[in-house]
Amino acid sequence: MSDQETRLHNDLDSLGIRFEQVDHPAVFTVLESSQIEKNIAGVATKNLFLKDADGIFSLVTVPAHKRVDLNGLRKIMMAKRFSFASAEEMKALLGVTPGSVTPLAAMNDSGGKVQVVLDEILTAQPRVNIHPLRNTATISLSGLALVRILAHWGHSPLIIPVPAKAENG
Repeated sequence: MSDQETRLHNDLDSLGIRFEQVDHPAVFTVLESSQIEKNIAGVATKNLFLKDADGIFSLVTVPAHKRVDLNGLRKIMMAKRFSFASAEEMKALLGVTPGSVTPLAAMNDSGGKVQVVLDEILTAQPRVNIHPLRNTATISLSGLALVRILAHWGHSPLIIPVPAKAENG
């Protein structure tokens, strides 16, 4: 376990947040994750690390099956055009690499440059499955516990109904 993962576990423990962690082979896509997470109770998630035209970064976490309507999300967030942020920006701001992105990486954003966005459906879940800063494990905790740990790190998430693309779109 890395130093930052040890810090993550210590922070969760210090707040009395219950969690479970399962180690597994590396996964890089939602499809790969789905093969592993079908054996892990809870809502599987995916993350989009976005940058708007003004250079503002957002980390958006939604249920894994949701196809996000980026234009609709942009309107809700009153942002300019979204693009996907680079792997270099992800590493510099969140300390993780593609495939390992997680809202828990907000713990590494001491400068507060990344807005964490959670789909409101996740906050009501008793078990949300996310990476613990690496793509060779899944950590499960409640949606409210996720909000609580993010707030502890000074990253109170924006909780919104993230719009989905139409089925035919």
